[in-house]
Amino acid sequence: MPQFARTVLAWLPLSHPFVRVRILYLSLSGARMQKLETTIQAAIDIGSNTIHIVIARCSPTSLEILYDDQEMVRIGESVTANGEISAQKFDETISLLSHYKTLTAQYTSSPPLIIATEAIRKARNNQQFLAAIHSSTNLDVHIIDGTAEALLTFYGATYELYQEPSPPSQIAVLDLGGGSMELVIARDQQVSWHTSVPLGSGWLHDRYMQSDPPSAEDLEVAHTFLDTYIAGLHLKQPFPPLIATGGSANSLLLLAQRALNLPEHQARLSYEQLVRCEYLLSTHSAEEISQRYAQPLKRARILPAGALIIHALMVNLFLGEIRVSTHGIREGALLAYARYGDHWLDRLQDGTQTSSQEIDSDNASQDAQKETFTQSGARLLLERAHKMLEWRSDVLEHKDIEAVHKMRVASRRLRALLDAYEAACDPKKFKKVYRQVKAIADILGNARDTDVMVANLQQQLAQAPEESQPALQWLIDRLSTYRQAHQRKLETFLWAIDEEVFVQQMVSCLREGEKKYGKG
Repeated sequence: MPQFARTVLAWLPLSHPFVRVRILYLSLSGARMQKLETTIQAAIDIGSNTIHIVIARCSPTSLEILYDDQEMVRIGESVTANGEISAQKFDETISLLSHYKTLTAQYTSSPPLIIATEAIRKARNNQQFLAAIHSSTNLDVHIIDGTAEALLTFYGATYELYQEPSPPSQIAVLDLGGGSMELVIARDQQVSWHTSVPLGSGWLHDRYMQSDPPSAEDLEVAHTFLDTYIAGLHLKQPFPPLIATGGSANSLLLLAQRALNLPEHQARLSYEQLVRCEYLLSTHSAEEISQRYAQPLKRARILPAGALIIHALMVNLFLGEIRVSTHGIREGALLAYARYGDHWLDRLQDGTQTSSQEIDSDNASQDAQKETFTQSGARLLLERAHKMLEWRSDVLEHKDIEAVHKMRVASRRLRALLDAYEAACDPKKFKKVYRQVKAIADILGNARDTDVMVANLQQQLAQAPEESQPALQWLIDRLSTYRQAHQRKLETFLWAIDEEVFVQQMVSCLREGEKKYGKG
């Protein structure tokens, strides 16, 4: 069987009913297709963080990259905040696509292939977004699902690897984007497992890590979410060698090369090197990281979140290192177009109708003997809810400001757990409980922020010149008065919480939570 046929077989899930027919077809036609002349084509990926263009001379099995550029637009930021793509993101995207259209015309008369991923999939106004782009630029954008995204990324990230004399028999690819994460495993160049989940660096940053640099509290809460969420994916063990692609992986490798004096050609990142990069990101502001290590400022802001996700995956999968690839979904789209022509997306989707959440059968059978994901959710939510409410009496006494801090951290960790178990919850019950936990975190956060400001001003007062002290004292008095009024509001809010009802609502939002745990 020609090399081309073996390569294209990897595009088809093993369970697809037409796989044997396609094997025969590709065996007969592969040699003929390889003789086709190469063409120049552009592909654009509208992601949650970036809009990225690649222009290449394409054949069905290889690419010669002629141009590669990207801009950080952060469409996912507005989608996470409001569920919609904002007017500002509309304008930025249309302006950039107009520029990329002009740029593409310098290389080829063919219009660029444009695909959109997680943030656009989730946005309520995605159809208006696509219509506005077409109206302004006459460009068509295709919103692809998570399965197609995973497979395109896999082939883009590995096409060079499979041209080597002795490619690995089994390999995995991670594509960590701004709003989603794709994982693919292939054996003998055939995809055997894939998944796409709505977890990305931009989403994690916007949800939990908005301080710069991230605070210890932010990191703790983000870890709570990631440890729970990734464990719930029941990823295959042992995991094959991992190739990581996407902005976070490439930026982390670049940071390691510059900060740790690694060779520029090094394409591997060890666990130890990742931890050292995380330390830099947690102790320096985004602006400092940007200036010292030549990172784009917008990327530097969300890089700590990307590092946390990769760290959590490496720990969960027992990986000592990852290999980083600069190629991904755009290169995959170009290869697909070179193979299938104008119907490239239809041909791809015809062969990818398997579940994007399928779990390795060996792991599934092992997990069946343990508590289920829903049962673990009920147990952990009960623990966290009780832990948060343990601090209520100390907060009501208002003698130790650290009690407010500890209850606030506990409420944020509880909210992170709810995020991790959302897929196992009844949507209506989940929203009600989630709003209540967020309200608790917000009112505690207001009190905590005021306590911190007063404490800082009191330290300044002790060291300030005599002429500055009256102004500082006036500000302290005003903040203290506000804090006392807020304490009364906080007390009314906390007294209104019925612990038994609150805990019961927490568990009952899980679809199977009450069956095993009852009222706890």
